[in-house]
Amino acid sequence: MGRIRRSRAEVILNILNEALKGVNKTRLMYKCNLNFARFNRYLQDLLDAGLIERVEDQASNPGIPLYRTTEKGKELLTVLRKADEFISI
Repeated sequence: MGRIRRSRAEVILNILNEALKGVNKTRLMYKCNLNFARFNRYLQDLLDAGLIERVEDQASNPGIPLYRTTEKGKELLTVLRKADEFISI
């Protein structure tokens, strides 16, 4: 049985959702179940669009960057979740 390919919107929804509280790049890649090359393309697109931001983790791992969903990204996440509700009927 073949794998069902996720749409671009589904992948973006997944990345934005996983990055809500801030997460390091490796964990984000694994949580979203993407290979390195594909993940990096999506991450760069989301950074360029201002939907995800790179922040420094001062608390638990100083010097390790975290990736966090921006306010603009949260707005898109809300829209994508709503669209998913309509499509999943």
